[in-house]
Amino acid sequence: MDFEFSDEQRLLRDSVDRLIGQAYDDLGHRKKMQATELGFSEELWGKYAELGLLALPFSEEEGGFGGGTVETMIVMEAVGRGLALEPFFASIILGGNLVRLGASAEQRAELIPQIADGSLRLAFAHTEPQARYDLNNVKTFAQRSGNGWVLEGDKSVVVHGDSATKLIVSARTSGNYNDSAGITLFLVDAGAPGLSRRGFPTQDGQRGAPVSLARVEVPESAVIGTVDRGGALIDRVGDIAIAALSAEAVGAMAALHALTMEYLKTRKQFGVTIGSFQVLQHRAVDMFTALEQARSMEYFAAMMATAEDARERRAAISGAKVQINNSARFIGQSAIQMHGGIGMTMEYRAGHYFKRLTMIESTFGDADHHMRLIDRAGGLLEA
Repeated sequence: MDFEFSDEQRLLRDSVDRLIGQAYDDLGHRKKMQATELGFSEELWGKYAELGLLALPFSEEEGGFGGGTVETMIVMEAVGRGLALEPFFASIILGGNLVRLGASAEQRAELIPQIADGSLRLAFAHTEPQARYDLNNVKTFAQRSGNGWVLEGDKSVVVHGDSATKLIVSARTSGNYNDSAGITLFLVDAGAPGLSRRGFPTQDGQRGAPVSLARVEVPESAVIGTVDRGGALIDRVGDIAIAALSAEAVGAMAALHALTMEYLKTRKQFGVTIGSFQVLQHRAVDMFTALEQARSMEYFAAMMATAEDARERRAAISGAKVQINNSARFIGQSAIQMHGGIGMTMEYRAGHYFKRLTMIESTFGDADHHMRLIDRAGGLLEA
């Protein structure tokens, strides 16, 4: 199988690496962006738009970039290497793919140009306090009211929910709170009466916000996809999101591994560089092995993220998430151990990579959760 990038994909990789690399070369500048109200640079977000990154998942016929999972992988690796703060994952990977796969033609015609030029930022308000990793566990409900709907409920830790101009909200329109059927998606203005949100910084330097909906009224045209059929769409986009997070994690792991190797070559103890100690050499090899295992599963996730067979796709994505999580934990902990105290200081990148990898590990399910999903599916492959 040919794993070589095409000329267009190499050009995309070089362009994104240059953009993010220049913007995040200075860790102090990253801290200044974190301290702003949005938690990222609007100017840099505009450059994402100029480069076509915000149009990545949409077809060329709809004014998009026409990129697939491989192009997404390329961009997300760069995001991981640079520790980028912009809401690319929240707005484009999650929100953009929900629009691409679920919205009507009229909705796509209205929303895609705004997403592509950066004027519309989306956030997916789905996770609830009681749900943990169960994507079907939704207690927020929506009731018909006249020619529209009324939404009531609470969402926790909406990624970049405080800077989004519109939220895609999941709500139960029928069935019990943990049924796979009966979930509907709604597009809600962030300033809608009855909607409140409170932004806060997360441990990895990103932003999150709990969102409360108190009798929020939306028109019938706000429905994304089919009423009661949103669960399947959430599952499908969730698999795309895990593949994207896998790529971001590999980018961060590769950068952290390189940073650690450089430290081993320069830090001296007892008159020699610590990289000459055999036990640290062995740990460095183990880190490289874990990185390459994660990279292979990153490619596997990218290939399987859009597979039509739901059982096969879900098992493959869960398998990738298990390896990504295990590698991220091992590489992160090993890097901190080999750096010593400097590894956890705010003035050094290693701790920031470790924090981001830790957050990725628990996003869309930890290793134990996905091992259970694989077990329920009967393994990675059907007998």
